[in-house]
Amino acid sequence: MSADHFDLIVIGGGPAGYVGAIRAAQLGMKVACVERGKLGGVCLNWGCIPTKALLHNAELYQHAITHGAEWGLKTEGVEVEWDKVIGRSRKITGTLNGGIAFLFKKNNIEHIDGHATITSGKSPVAPCKVEVREAGEEYYTGEGSGAANRTLTADKVLVCTGARPRHLPNLAHDGKVVISSFEAMTLPEKPKKMVVIGSGAIGMEFAYFYNAFGTEVHVVEMQDHIMPIEDQDISAAAQKAFKKQGIHFHTGSTVADAQISGSGAKCTIRKAGEASGGTDVDADVVLVAIGVEARVDGVFAENLRPEMVKGYIKTDYQDVPEPTYATSIPGVYAAGDCIGPPWLAHVASEEAAAAVERMAGHHTLGVDYESIPGATYCNPQVASVGMSEQSVKDAGIEYKVGKYPLKGHGKAIAVGATEGLVKLIVSKKHGEILGCHICGEDASELIAEVCVAKRLEATVEDIISTVHAHPTMHEAVHEAALAADDRLIHG
Repeated sequence: MSADHFDLIVIGGGPAGYVGAIRAAQLGMKVACVERGKLGGVCLNWGCIPTKALLHNAELYQHAITHGAEWGLKTEGVEVEWDKVIGRSRKITGTLNGGIAFLFKKNNIEHIDGHATITSGKSPVAPCKVEVREAGEEYYTGEGSGAANRTLTADKVLVCTGARPRHLPNLAHDGKVVISSFEAMTLPEKPKKMVVIGSGAIGMEFAYFYNAFGTEVHVVEMQDHIMPIEDQDISAAAQKAFKKQGIHFHTGSTVADAQISGSGAKCTIRKAGEASGGTDVDADVVLVAIGVEARVDGVFAENLRPEMVKGYIKTDYQDVPEPTYATSIPGVYAAGDCIGPPWLAHVASEEAAAAVERMAGHHTLGVDYESIPGATYCNPQVASVGMSEQSVKDAGIEYKVGKYPLKGHGKAIAVGATEGLVKLIVSKKHGEILGCHICGEDASELIAEVCVAKRLEATVEDIISTVHAHPTMHEAVHEAALAADDRLIHG
């Protein structure tokens, strides 16, 4: 076969693509990975990792300002060097980006820079064919430019092109006044006022970050509570905490109108269902954080379109117990955000690994979609796994709830992090864990214990009988388990 023939071509080098490529190479496949931007994708370069660097800066600054005197630390004259705050985040992405390139080299994976288009799937007499051309300047969109400069063939192709921010049709994105999370990462100056549309993880993380550094932030949410996918008790606790920090919330509302100028935007925020009136808010920037959409433009030739569902590539992952992540095109598979929710980097990586392991005939347990954690990295953090109380009610399951507020928790008091609670939902009949929801310090770390317990079908008694180190935040999970069994000690 030609030197340009591979066992597997991976399109996209983000959390799904690079993990899938490395796992395939470990299983003995000859692998190429085509990436139109930077290795690591949106997650490493513009999302998960650099935002956590920004949020850590915000936490340090916020702690110094709000707790300094209480902790015996004099913080007069603390100044923010905005360029260094942003610069540190960008430096981290460069380090990790280079790390993926090293891993590719270590695993003999060919990294190809460019935009890939699948021009044919696999047939009984021919392999899949992929053409590569220059990617163009736009990171999120575009179909490549010019003629194909390289043609590749492969037995299989794995599409891992991820997702990009959704835009509002009545609020044109210009990258300066109306921005997405992409531009919010690197604003050259800290805005004085900001409107954030959407209170999901992305919206709330940026709202927290900018508010912590002194920006007046208004969050507009169409639902009647923030963080709509979270359990309502957790949403309420989070909203209370962030309101105390100074964030303004407009729930059950939309931006009905926005007058955009070179210096900013005048937004009319109106309650849903109202035809007129509302609150006018002037802002330097408007961040649209209403979710994402699949990034698939130019990935398939015009005469080769996969079956799509609600704008996402359809695979078999929702249809069969052990999905192969095959698309409707023979020889072509897909994983990660481009195939739909839950749009989480850790899910994307596991889907891609499962896909290539099954391609290779390797045994894999695959992805347990019932035990996937979600986290929002503000301060306090929010994390969850499993069913919310409302979803348990809707399913008609008899259940018990254990709640433990952090205001009386020893470790939380010691570190000045008493906002929030741990909520555990368990089956009344057998005591198995149905869901866990946390708002508080280190929630994204604490949830891992419950993820393991849920994956192993543990009961609330198993958590109760597990000795937790003292003093730790993990004891809060233990207390919530005790509460679910009417045995709460410290509350």
